[in-house]
Amino acid sequence: MAAQSTPDVGVKLTPNAFRVLEKRYLRRNDDGDVAETPEEMFRRVAWAVAAVERTYDPAADVQAIAEDFFQAMVCLQFLPNSPTLLNAGADHGQLASCFVLPVGDSVESTFEAVKHTAIIHKNGGGTGFNFSRVRPRLDRAGGRHGVAAGPVGLIDVIATAADYIRQGGVRRGCNSVVLNVDHPDILEFIRAKSDPESLTNFYISVAVTEGFMSMVNSGAEYPLVNPRSGETVTFLNARQVFDRIVDQAWHTGDPGLIFLDRINRDNPTPHLGSIDMITGCGEQAMLP
Repeated sequence: MAAQSTPDVGVKLTPNAFRVLEKRYLRRNDDGDVAETPEEMFRRVAWAVAAVERTYDPAADVQAIAEDFFQAMVCLQFLPNSPTLLNAGADHGQLASCFVLPVGDSVESTFEAVKHTAIIHKNGGGTGFNFSRVRPRLDRAGGRHGVAAGPVGLIDVIATAADYIRQGGVRRGCNSVVLNVDHPDILEFIRAKSDPESLTNFYISVAVTEGFMSMVNSGAEYPLVNPRSGETVTFLNARQVFDRIVDQAWHTGDPGLIFLDRINRDNPTPHLGSIDMITGCGEQAMLP
């Protein structure tokens, strides 16, 4: 058994913080024993991040920049996210935690998203999706009617893949999925987490527009549109749909609401597209 390591002198960590670092973030050798101290971890991170300065300024004083970053971490003035602590200095270099992935209406697009989800989660990141482009459940697929699994079925596929790959080998991945309120499967989506044992590594949100909220106030009906064909398939009462969202959120905490018009008023790159996805923990709305 490896000897119990102790925190470095000068690294201001509580015993509990040190245990978390030792369990999750410190490098290990081939035998699985801890092979890095907290100070060495902070040095590794500081040098990996500072070295990027040379990409933009070949004369950058990387050593001084690394020392500044190191001191900020050691004094706990600033700590980077989990992927940075895990991956700085690694070959793949994934330092970001938050990703959103496009999902189109095809098997190829779906499983491309599954592949990238697995890679992101393996390296400690989380993922967000919008499934509004996916054809509804029981729609036609492959030339046959009544066989499409729909957005909620796709959540199960992504959830299984994400649950299989623990984030960086140390924790379960976080995921979010958004569905536009005018998708034909919206009522099924609202109820997707009725079972508290299901989709425990996902949270879900309904994307609404200011037009929809106006119809909630007036009690008007609005169309549900098949994204495959662009055809209106039925109408729902906006106030009743909103009441279902509120009731389900009261029971289980899901779904939340994403206000698309408000988000896109502050979209800094509208020429690249409108934003309709949020990151795995919901902090940020992003383009794919």
